[in-house]
Amino acid sequence: MTPELLVLTLALLLQVVQFMLYAVPANLELGTRYTAGARDTAPDQQLSARTARLQRALNNHFEALALFAPAVLVITLSDQASAVTAACAWAYLASRILYIPAYAFGWVPWRSAIWAVGFFATIAMLLAALF
Repeated sequence: MTPELLVLTLALLLQVVQFMLYAVPANLELGTRYTAGARDTAPDQQLSARTARLQRALNNHFEALALFAPAVLVITLSDQASAVTAACAWAYLASRILYIPAYAFGWVPWRSAIWAVGFFATIAMLLAALF
């Protein structure tokens, strides 16, 4: 397994952890009657600020994975894995790990800077595939 595929696997497992970090407090706050239901109506109460931030961080990682996973596949399938692409993949993962507390605890402007590291690491991988 290439380092990039290893990081992709770890990033997907991180997504599972993020889901649990969000789902547990959401179920406690909204009740399982709502969260297990059809959710056709708004909940009786709102999520706490931190739980809502965890939800947004989770959704943001889904969006980031939509770029990162194809970048890893392009690098791997074109046999262009290198120390640079591996470093980019690890930078992506590190940024996504740091992004969780940064978003949950409202680290402004660091949250955006951390997000940018992962985004530009992904872009660098795509550019590496072209050159």
